[in-house]
Amino acid sequence: MSKFIFSSPRKYVQGEGVISQLGDYIAELGNNAFLIADDVVWGLIGEQVASSLKAKNVKFHYERFNGEASQNEILRLADHSRKAEASVIVGLGGGKTLDTSKAVADELKQPIVIVPTIASTDAPCSALSVIYTDQGVFESYRFYTKNPDLVLVDTKICAQAPVRLFASGIADGLATYVEALAVKRSHSKSMVDGLPTIAGMAIAEACEKTLLTYGYSAYVAVAEHAVTPAVEAVVEANTLLSGLGFENAGLAGAHAIHNGFTAIQGEIHHLTHGEKVAYGTLTQMVLEQRPDEEVARYIRFYRSIKMPTSLKELHLENESWENLVKIGALANSDGDTLKNLNPNLTAEDVAYAIRAVDAFSRTVI
Repeated sequence: MSKFIFSSPRKYVQGEGVISQLGDYIAELGNNAFLIADDVVWGLIGEQVASSLKAKNVKFHYERFNGEASQNEILRLADHSRKAEASVIVGLGGGKTLDTSKAVADELKQPIVIVPTIASTDAPCSALSVIYTDQGVFESYRFYTKNPDLVLVDTKICAQAPVRLFASGIADGLATYVEALAVKRSHSKSMVDGLPTIAGMAIAEACEKTLLTYGYSAYVAVAEHAVTPAVEAVVEANTLLSGLGFENAGLAGAHAIHNGFTAIQGEIHHLTHGEKVAYGTLTQMVLEQRPDEEVARYIRFYRSIKMPTSLKELHLENESWENLVKIGALANSDGDTLKNLNPNLTAEDVAYAIRAVDAFSRTVI
C-alpha cells in the first residue's frame, strides 16, 4: 500500500532580534535547559541566551560541542545532560552542532530546541541527523520519531556570520528541488519513509524559486551584514523550505555525492557542506541528462555567490581516477540516497560525471 507522509517542526520562529524571546518559548517546554554550542557560538550569543532564560526563571547548563557529529560525542553530551537533570535540550550553532543536539535529545527522550546561528544548512527543521566518525567520514543517517519542538532563527545573528556560510546555505537549498524531482520520478521514498507529498514537492519548488529569484541580492546584503526582505526570504528558504522540502520530498544524488567526498583525504574537507553539495548538484544534473542550458544556469548562479563549479575549486584537480571512483562507490553505498536517482548507476558513472561537470563548467561564460 502506498503511503504519503508529511513531517515538520512543532513551531518555527524567524525574525530580527527573536533571540531575546528564546526564554519565552523554552519555558513552554521545560524549566532546566541543557545548552550545546561550540566556543565561537557561545562567545557570540551566550550572554543573550543566558539573559533570556534567566528572565523566565529557566535553569540552564552549558556544555561545549567538540566539533564532530559522532556517536562518541553524542554519548558524551548525553551523559552530561543526564547529570544536569535537564528537561529540554537546546542546540545553538551550525549543522553538526544541531544534528548532535537532536541525537542527544533522542537519547534522553527530551524536547529539542534548535537555534541556528548561520543560515548555512537545512539541518534545523528535520527529524534526522547525519552521523560521522570521529575523523569526519560519513557513517549514516539517524532518524527520529519527531521533528524539533522549536526552531528559532534570529536573522540579525545569521546576517553577522561570514557571507560564505550564507552562500553555502543557498547552495544546499538549491539541491532540494533537484533531488525532489529525482525521487518523485523514480517513485522512491522520502526521508520520512513515505512517497513525496504534494505539499513537500510544492515547498521544494518554492525553495528553488525563492533562491534563484532573491539569492544574489540577499548574498550581497549579508556581505554588508544587512537584514533586508530578500535576506528574510532566503533565510526562510535555506532553513524552513529546504528543510521541509528535502525531508518530505527526499534526497537523491547531490547529497550522496557530497557524502562520497568523505571517502578521500585532502583540502576538499576545508570546504563547507554547501560548497560540496553545489558540486554534487551539478554532478546529479549531468547524471540525469539535464539540458545544457539548465546546467549552465546553475553554474552561472553558483559563480555569482562564489560556490565551486570546477575540480580546481574543490581541490580535486590532481585527484586520481581511482579516488574519483572511491567517491562514486561511497555515494552509491546502500545506506545513502544515490539509488533514488538511478539504481543502475556505477561508481565509474559518478566519477565520469564529476569530471564532466568540470569540463562543461570551463565552457560556460
